[in-house]
Amino acid sequence: MDRYIMGIDVGGTKTAYGVLDGTQTLIRSLSHPSNGEAEPAAFFDHIAANVEELAAACGIKKNQISGIGLGMPSFILYEEGYIVKTSNLVRIKEFPARDYLSQKLGIPVVLDNDGRAAGLAEYRYGAGRGFDKMLYCPVSTGISSALITGGQPYRGTYGWAGETGHMIATPGEGIECGCGNRGCYMSWCSGSMIVKHILQWIAAGEKTMMIDMVGGIDKTANIDSIILEAAYDKGDAMAVKALNQMIHWLGVWFYNLYVTYNVNCFVLGGGLVKMGEKLLGPVRRTFDGYNHDKRPVYFKTAECTEHCGVLGAAELVRSIL
Repeated sequence: MDRYIMGIDVGGTKTAYGVLDGTQTLIRSLSHPSNGEAEPAAFFDHIAANVEELAAACGIKKNQISGIGLGMPSFILYEEGYIVKTSNLVRIKEFPARDYLSQKLGIPVVLDNDGRAAGLAEYRYGAGRGFDKMLYCPVSTGISSALITGGQPYRGTYGWAGETGHMIATPGEGIECGCGNRGCYMSWCSGSMIVKHILQWIAAGEKTMMIDMVGGIDKTANIDSIILEAAYDKGDAMAVKALNQMIHWLGVWFYNLYVTYNVNCFVLGGGLVKMGEKLLGPVRRTFDGYNHDKRPVYFKTAECTEHCGVLGAAELVRSIL
């Protein structure tokens, strides 16, 4: 009987699914927007329904699925399979997600942080190949880091090692993040939070072409990183201000990660990396301005790209088989 693994990558804006066969080939996938308003049980009921739909579309039975890897953008008690909180999906908290989903589907589930899952994929198949130690840093709706060393992710005592986006940069200052604090790195430079800064500046009366780009002042909630980048390319002052803010805090964050872990391979993933050198070049120069040592530090762009999270989630299962 053929065996399969399913990987599920839950992000702040999108949830992606994939089925891998015994040769680790992705044979089918699907995705849908993440429902930030759903309570935990309803959220995972929806995931279970999509797992069953995907299995049926592949013509495979549940007993052919060796396990499901589930990557969540959450603080997770790994040994218990328990979600403590999720900064970008704030209703998903204090919930035994692994056992709930496993019992509902009758399939073993491995739950871990989505950044660690994607980091495993990059370490084994992508830009981290050849490095014994690697930091995978998704820069997207949120920011975090996953330390992979000796082929395994480092989870820490409780399971949420790597939630470095929530390290405090400016205590008590700025916009409150979903982590419950003001002034963490994520609150200054993630994709979701930079939009909140932009909306604050607009509310304070600052001018920007982004208002017209989304169809007027009553539609500014539609501003996103794509609109931001387009306005930046046109020289819009607020867009330049926003991108410079992101560059500064990302550069500081990377330097602090470097002196904390002393790992010289950073693999950058996530949607904001698509901005390319207009973002990554200045971030690297900011990092270099703080780093006065000449030993090599590599900043690499993720290679697994579109399906990185799904492949990594599947790797969570493979690592325990």
